[in-house]
Amino acid sequence: MAKSTTNESVRLVCGEDEFAVKQRARQCYQEWTEALGGMDHEVIEASVTNSAEALKVLARLREALQTLPFFGSGKVVWLRDCNFLGDERAAQTQSVTEALSALAQELKSFTWQNVRLLVSAGKVDRRKVFFKTLEKLGKAEVFEALSVDSKDWASDCEFRARAGLRERGKEISDDALAELVARIGPYPRQLDSEVEKLSLYAGDRKEITSHDVAAVCVRNKLARSFALADALGDRQLATLLRRLDEELWDLQFDRSKSEIGLLYGLIGKVRAMLLLKEMIREGWIAADADYQRFKSQLSRVPADQFPAEKKFNPLSMHPFMLHRALGQARNYSSAELIQALELLLQCNRRLVSSGLDESLVLQQTLVQIVGTGVRPSSAGRQTFSNRPAR
Repeated sequence: MAKSTTNESVRLVCGEDEFAVKQRARQCYQEWTEALGGMDHEVIEASVTNSAEALKVLARLREALQTLPFFGSGKVVWLRDCNFLGDERAAQTQSVTEALSALAQELKSFTWQNVRLLVSAGKVDRRKVFFKTLEKLGKAEVFEALSVDSKDWASDCEFRARAGLRERGKEISDDALAELVARIGPYPRQLDSEVEKLSLYAGDRKEITSHDVAAVCVRNKLARSFALADALGDRQLATLLRRLDEELWDLQFDRSKSEIGLLYGLIGKVRAMLLLKEMIREGWIAADADYQRFKSQLSRVPADQFPAEKKFNPLSMHPFMLHRALGQARNYSSAELIQALELLLQCNRRLVSSGLDESLVLQQTLVQIVGTGVRPSSAGRQTFSNRPAR
């Protein structure tokens, strides 16, 4: 993520992950000021609205670097929250571009004895001279924004959450950590907020459990989107239809969602359960593996046996969500899951080409998949028949 040289007097912390950038820059500033001591450190606010303000900030930076610290102590200059190093309007003006290039040349010949420069910024254009100069002079740390399309977003979030809890003197079980990340998704700021909430809720207890997560942590939009597919996996018709009603209601207010989008989520769940059955048959994973054992087995599954495209590859799912699907796969036979995919394909065609009510089409399809034949279990509870729906 970062490149460094032997010169530790210059550091650039940047990227679209605003929360991580601010945390890391604050940590660097604290470490440097404590190491150097003294009272001559300067923080220059570099969030501007136009090119004139950007030029004033660069002038202040030059002045701060040239002003020697009193009594021979060290000095840290922090150019904080700089927003004219990327593709912003202020960064595109010729005057700012020339000023940054001139400053880059000055920094190359600057004597860094007792002076350190820290620059924190959002998105930075790595092709420009200023970025290349800072990277060559010292160390550049780039924090890319997390998203569900990020390859290792789940592992990254797990690391951040565990680190945040340890800073607060807490530990968290693997199951609880997985549940927390699955609820929040790739949103570091919200994740940190939930970590703080968990720490306060636990009080004097050191261990954070799954019960704690369930009690106080929110389910954001990403986590709620899994509820419909989970109900299908659990083979609970009443819950499934209730979740469908909730999703259809939300469609009225969220233009980014659609009936087709709901359908694709269900297809993904069925495909994951079917592939998990094949992974069990191949002996790659155990059907009754606990979460920790499952993650270990999953890391040894041959990646070349699955499609490269993420939406068709179960290994791209968060391990916790995949582990949930492992337990849910027991609710269906392989033949039922294959039939479910065929029914969902038919549903897709009907949604696209027919004039039928979309909610009715989805309801009929889900009832066919889950089945309506109910029989009492030996424990007196009602369970759905495993007979394929017709």
